Amino acid sequence: MQAFTFPQQTGFYRGKVRDVYYFPNQVLAMVASNRISAFDVVLPKPIPYKGQVLNQIAAHMLQATADICPNWLLQSPNAYTTVGKLCQPFKIEMVVRGNLTGHAWRTYQTGARTLCGVQLPNGLRENDFFENPIITPSTKAAEGHDEDISAEEIINQQLATEAEWQQLCSYALALFNRGKELAAEKGLILVDTKYEFGLYNGVITLMDEIHTPDSSRYFYADGFEENLAAGKPQKQLSKEFVRQWLIDNNFMGKEGQTVPAMSDEWIQTISNRYVELFEKVTGTQFQPEPFNEAAIFETTNNCVQEYL
Repeated sequence: MQAFTFPQQTGFYRGKVRDVYYFPNQVLAMVASNRISAFDVVLPKPIPYKGQVLNQIAAHMLQATADICPNWLLQSPNAYTTVGKLCQPFKIEMVVRGNLTGHAWRTYQTGARTLCGVQLPNGLRENDFFENPIITPSTKAAEGHDEDISAEEIINQQLATEAEWQQLCSYALALFNRGKELAAEKGLILVDTKYEFGLYNGVITLMDEIHTPDSSRYFYADGFEENLAAGKPQKQLSKEFVRQWLIDNNFMGKEGQTVPAMSDEWIQTISNRYVELFEKVTGTQFQPEPFNEAAIFETTNNCVQEYL
């Protein structure tokens, strides 16, 4: 995917999976590519329709949570693009966890009982619910790996003021509770997720994607308790299965490790899982739209011009 050059464009940033275009009047356009990343590394082959899934779930969820806090969404002019408000980001990812799984479980297994300054009780099993959802923030790294950080360190490092931190926590927990409600309606459990916020004209504003398979982990509610009691893996819809495949093939993004080869069959499997999550989360049938660069350019440009 080549970078576009739009009229009146003032800047460009290529993220791991999205291309961001900047314009006057605090407007940006974010184009979701079919690239896929894990362990902060972009994998060598794209996943068909992944960008569409991410963009459309995010738009769906931003609209479904717009009453909770301000967000950056202006329009989604095509299946792969969101046009929105340019915010000054907090350099923090607000990670909210309802269950002990993934990174939290791997940390817990080492014997640690503190994660990002949050005390964890003894005797928990993998995938157990926490008594209440917890916030385990990380720093938003421009390059390399994000790092766990505590609330105290965030305030000491002036990544947010005390008042801003309290508001960020309040918004993050409210968004997570709404996400859990929406997931439960579809027979899913929202296990953990991350939110990113920024300031738009001085107002704390939700940015980026929310409740997508790249930013969230979902379990199927059906069979959850039985699998938990038996110590079996949970059936899930998230990108974790890609991470697990990489771990099984001796890759965790560390120096000297090589990304394993991705067969066409495996790429199709990943694509199918993303589509499955879209349909399950939104309750609508997926309508695949190929990544047509000419059409994306035209519709994105026409939308941006409305705000310039």
